[in-house]
Amino acid sequence: MTTFERIKKYAKLRGLSLQKVALAAGLSKNMIYQYKDGTNPSMKTLNKIADVLHVEPNDLLSDTTNKENTAQADLDDDDTIFTFQGKPIPPEDLKIIRRLLKNDDE
Repeated sequence: MTTFERIKKYAKLRGLSLQKVALAAGLSKNMIYQYKDGTNPSMKTLNKIADVLHVEPNDLLSDTTNKENTAQADLDDDDTIFTFQGKPIPPEDLKIIRRLLKNDDE
C-alpha cells in the first residue's frame, strides 16, 4: 500500500475528502493527489497530514495492516470524530451508544 493509499484510507475513516485533508493541513487542495504516483511527501508535509488525520506519520509510511482494527479512542472525548462506514456518527446516536456502553439507565 502506498502512502497515497494510506492517506486516502485514513481520510475515508474520518469522513474527509483528500481535498479537505489537504486544506486543513495548509496545503493546496490537490496536493495529496501528487503522491498518487508513489512519491512520498516531505516529512514536514507528512506531519501536517498526519495531524489532520489524527495518526502517527509512521502510520502513513509503513504497512499498518496488523494495526488496522486496533485504533482506540475515548468515547467521552467530545473532540474525537467517531465514524461508521466512513460517515460520522451523529451526536444523538453517540449519546445512545455511550449510555449503552456505560450501562446507564438515564
